[in-house]
Amino acid sequence: QVQFVESGGGLVQPGGSLRLSCAASGFTFSTSAMSWYRQAPGKERELVASISNGGASTNYVDSVKGRFTISRDNAKKTVYLQMNSLKPEDTAVYYCNPGSAWARNYWGQGTQVTVSS
Repeated sequence: QVQFVESGGGLVQPGGSLRLSCAASGFTFSTSAMSWYRQAPGKERELVASISNGGASTNYVDSVKGRFTISRDNAKKTVYLQMNSLKPEDTAVYYCNPGSAWARNYWGQGTQVTVSS
């Protein structure tokens, strides 16, 4: 079955860094674009970054441009999110998902990122 397992979150001070990982299974990972989303308390889920199936093309929401980097390893069926210069407003639960219509009902448990001094 389709499964996403996110990891790498934690508590970090403002200005710090974290690297999130998402291991995917149950579908053809190498032919799927992948995205990272986040959801802060009381807010709707937000698309943060996307990467094409081969990794050549990436896109970011304006608020994270220049600070976050999405990448992927198709051999490991894993997508990553390197987060630098973290801000308190980055605090949220982070999820990965292809973002396609077929995947809209498949979500992992997410990984909590808390940015606080």
